[in-house]
Amino acid sequence: MIKDWDTFLLPYSQAVSELKVKLRGMRTQFLKNGEESPIEFVTGRVKPVESIKEKMVRRQVLEERIEQDMQDIAGVRVMCQFVEDIYEVVDLIRKRTDMTVIEERDYVENEKPSGYRSYHIVVEYPVQMMNGQKKILAEIQVRTLEMNFWATIEHSLNYKFDGEFPKELRTRLQKASVKSYELDKEMSEIRKQILLAQKEQKDV
Repeated sequence: MIKDWDTFLLPYSQAVSELKVKLRGMRTQFLKNGEESPIEFVTGRVKPVESIKEKMVRRQVLEERIEQDMQDIAGVRVMCQFVEDIYEVVDLIRKRTDMTVIEERDYVENEKPSGYRSYHIVVEYPVQMMNGQKKILAEIQVRTLEMNFWATIEHSLNYKFDGEFPKELRTRLQKASVKSYELDKEMSEIRKQILLAQKEQKDV
């Protein structure tokens, strides 16, 4: 029985803080080198206690298994401008030696039935606590600004709506997701054309 949730969540809070610093540091390094950064900005949070308890009931997670079976108590989001930036960030995370990738779920190419898109990476991250090292699971979500806009609005509407969405509204949200992704792809294509035009000008 977890009696002191503040103490239990302390390593998760520390992990979120450290991961945000490290991922923001990657952005800084790109900019210092005069390169475009695939990372636009980084946010993070520790899942609230009530949300943890609700998920334990919904997913039938035993309290003694919470550290192994609940992968998103510590959550970090990396926002990118373009879809291709997502995969560059994922590759950078895979190469890091200060965390171990445990699982990957590509909801960018394989979106959820709701229309949700994002790339999820579960990492094992070592936190240095007063009594020694503690390895915890953290989830890093990598998505474009457009994907984040859709997911944020969809989550907000779900939270405000009492019960399950009517089928018609679910369909409209799915269509909005498709249009959102089409915009992402169009912006990527425009970027490619701009870079190509710049290269041709330099070659003249």
